[in-house]
Amino acid sequence: MPNIIELIATVLFAIAIIHTFSVPVFARLAHRNGPHAGIWHLLSEVEAVFGVWALVLLVVIAMSVGVQDAVGYLDTRNFTEPAFVFAIMVVAASRPILELVGALVRLLARIVPIRNELAMFFITLSFVPLAGSFITEPGAMTLAALLLRDAYFRRPGQAAFKYMTIGVLFVNVSIGGVLTSYAAPPVLMVAQTFGWDTSFMATHFGWRAVAAVVLNAGVLTLICRKYLLDGDAKAAEPADDHDERPPVPYGVMAVHLVFLIGIVLGAHHPAVFLGLLMLFLGYAEAYKRHQSRLLIREGLMVGFFLAGLVVLGGMQKWWLQDLLGDLSPLALYWGATALTAITDNAALTYLGSLVEGTNELWRYMLVAGAVTGGGLTVIANAPNPAGFSILKNFFPDGTISPLHLFLSALVPTLVAAFMFLLPNAFG
Repeated sequence: MPNIIELIATVLFAIAIIHTFSVPVFARLAHRNGPHAGIWHLLSEVEAVFGVWALVLLVVIAMSVGVQDAVGYLDTRNFTEPAFVFAIMVVAASRPILELVGALVRLLARIVPIRNELAMFFITLSFVPLAGSFITEPGAMTLAALLLRDAYFRRPGQAAFKYMTIGVLFVNVSIGGVLTSYAAPPVLMVAQTFGWDTSFMATHFGWRAVAAVVLNAGVLTLICRKYLLDGDAKAAEPADDHDERPPVPYGVMAVHLVFLIGIVLGAHHPAVFLGLLMLFLGYAEAYKRHQSRLLIREGLMVGFFLAGLVVLGGMQKWWLQDLLGDLSPLALYWGATALTAITDNAALTYLGSLVEGTNELWRYMLVAGAVTGGGLTVIANAPNPAGFSILKNFFPDGTISPLHLFLSALVPTLVAAFMFLLPNAFG
């Protein structure tokens, strides 16, 4: 039986989930500029939701048990992932990296035998999410969101197009990182326990993910072809300050790429990737003429969101683990897909890895379901808050409706489900 603190934590967790679905209401209240507009604005920031309710939980623990117990609980939490997402987001969003990826996307677009306007959109929603298997999912999400922002999302209106695009983006990033064993948070949490290496991931998950990503991106490109070929849409590309400056020198791009690779390789070691981030900030300041504004605030907000999720999610084991252990493989797949939408797929797979006596089919269904549902909500997958933070201001009321996001991601999620439920080697 759970203790009283665990019950309170679960209630607060449920309130935080309801809060994420209520942010459009708070955003509309904030835009009225009433006497309490500041509070409504804070409550409308999705990135702040779980951090705020995690603080409430810590206050409850401190008041009911003791300050030392609240601090002790924090000390037992692993905040490596929030810190890593912050670091990778800042570096991946730098102007030299963005120009490098943009050039690569344009090169690939010229190879695809369709109109360039369509090819650019297709490559951004397919190649970049699949690249998340190598540069990590947070890195892929940051780059794809910035490319979409600068090429398509700055045009006013077109909410339906933007929701369909972000739905496919979130789903494709969630499933696009499973070609390796280190890039997707839900895979990383269980790879060592389950004995899964990159070869296993590529053969059992990878080809399914590639097929689903390409199909999702291709169908959306076909649906939106009229908008993408519209002259006004092409004219929506921004004329930012840095676009008027000379291109970034290749040497500066190379240095940034080395920092990005170093942070990816040091993803499990905070002292390594945070140290590299500090060096990167110094280098970026020294060569400020080649930089645009670094996403420091956005990265910190995303890290705050994930840290709050770590704090609140750490006390959900009492009901999640038993629930997962009692499910058959097929029921587990759909259960994991659904639970991911209201928890976090990395936390879900970690708790599932603690269940004893499982076979390979059960394990496959757990992870496949977790990555399939990773695009349904902003809290479902660790990189989603990064994309949310970058793109939210281009939606009505300056926020992304959780309900509209869920509906937009539903069809791409079902496509992923179809691919992952095809007969596999486990029977």
